[in-house]
Amino acid sequence: MPRLMLSDEHWMKLLPILKQVRINDNPALRLSVEGMLYRIRTGCPWRDLPAAFGKWNTVFTRFNEWSAKGKWLTIFRALVQDPDLEWMFIDGSYTKAHQHSSGAASGKPEAIGKSRAGLTSKIHMAVDGFGLPIGFEVSGGEINDCTAAPDLLDQAPQAEVVIADKGYDSQKVRNKITEKGAAVVIPRRKGSKTGNQDMDWHLYKHRHLVENIFARLKHFRGLATRYDKLKRNYVSVVAMACCIVWLPM
Repeated sequence: MPRLMLSDEHWMKLLPILKQVRINDNPALRLSVEGMLYRIRTGCPWRDLPAAFGKWNTVFTRFNEWSAKGKWLTIFRALVQDPDLEWMFIDGSYTKAHQHSSGAASGKPEAIGKSRAGLTSKIHMAVDGFGLPIGFEVSGGEINDCTAAPDLLDQAPQAEVVIADKGYDSQKVRNKITEKGAAVVIPRRKGSKTGNQDMDWHLYKHRHLVENIFARLKHFRGLATRYDKLKRNYVSVVAMACCIVWLPM
């Protein structure tokens, strides 16, 4: 039997949420979910999924259907309970798009774009004061942090302080943060006339929390390298990895 990821305690926590999003409980459900997790943990092709999880096509079909309805994203949001919103850290990280992720039948970019690293996607992440993921967006690798920040801030909970690196130094982003009632801790770019006299450098040192979550999520090989053709499926991959982070909480 392949190594599994869900303890009985974690499954009992996850199962009621699955039912809330209208996923029918059946004897094969737990193994199907384990199969999805196995695939994103190892990065293997769906066809190479071990037979212990059932027919690979059945597991993939369920994953694809749930992704089309945004169910994994809904499950992730349901697991985010009582985050520490005194601080919120935001940042972005590139993921290399494997050659198998190209050629989607939709004919759309599917959040794959050209950057200095070649064809990439970018995960824009928001974490709370404990470094736990509370919101994310997936874009093409050519989208810079300032462009993606407003959408990320719209879907993230309201925090008291938002901390980010100088890649987010734009008046539009600063205005968006203050409109949400939060204080801004973002260093200004070199050459700025305003300067950084008002920067809370002590708080800024904790920005490693958002870097840490990227390091943790990229233990999942199916996330660290993008194999999914469709954006919605890759969003589900990121959401599933975030669920694993939240389940022990």
